[in-house]
Amino acid sequence: MIVNVGDDFEHFGLKICPDLDTVCYTLAGLENPATGWGRRGESWRVMEAVAALGGPDWFRLGDLDLATHLERTRRLRAGRPLHEIAAAFCEAWGVKARVLPVTDDPVPTIVLTDEGELAFQEYFVRRRWQPQVRGFRFAGAESARPAPGVLEAIRASAAVLIAPSNPFVSIDPILAIPGVREAIAGKPALAVSPIVGGEAVKGPAAKMFRELGYKPSAAAVAEHYRGLVSHFVLDKADADQAAAVREIVPHVLVTDTMMTDSQKRIEVASAVLSWFGREP
Repeated sequence: MIVNVGDDFEHFGLKICPDLDTVCYTLAGLENPATGWGRRGESWRVMEAVAALGGPDWFRLGDLDLATHLERTRRLRAGRPLHEIAAAFCEAWGVKARVLPVTDDPVPTIVLTDEGELAFQEYFVRRRWQPQVRGFRFAGAESARPAPGVLEAIRASAAVLIAPSNPFVSIDPILAIPGVREAIAGKPALAVSPIVGGEAVKGPAAKMFRELGYKPSAAAVAEHYRGLVSHFVLDKADADQAAAVREIVPHVLVTDTMMTDSQKRIEVASAVLSWFGREP
């Protein structure tokens, strides 16, 4: 599993990796179902104490979550690469899947807005994605190197699945790393739409589509991935777009894609993978 690092940033002197941690916590069964990020059973005493001292509390770090960031930062300062640290944490948490940050190099996502350039977490969390988006850039992507094992994992795979994440700020930062898009080329590749009924299942993806001049839809997502994916999955709520999507992507599945709980995640994944395996 290859994960975006464009959301990563430094806070309180600690290396924070939101996407990487969310994926690992979820696979480990440690995720916080109430927030969709951080760890379950969290307490907030440290952040409450920080706020009482007048410190910044706009990016909330739970007490358990802080342990991850403290130990990651310690290892990074000792010279260990991010991919090695992620593997060690996954082993400690009992995660059997191989989770790889797309690069060990810092490649922060910069959001171009009507108010100027904003670091991703400044835009996403502190400003609650209210500034209007004009575009994105991934600072340092052109000179970044894929983390060890990333290209090898793609090349060795029978197929590539792009999760229903925000195309602009979760998937594009991965594709921006040299060699990744090229490794996917020629592979059977499937994407699941994160837009259902004209709105994002979660987060600002639909708002971003609108502000960039596109009508948010499953078809718009398919167009974004034109030439990259061979298979595309859209929700049954968007069944009327299937014909339009087939003009962009040859193989299209219409199914229930709403993953409201763990059981639904399993059902959707099983349905998608079963179909993917049957398609040429």
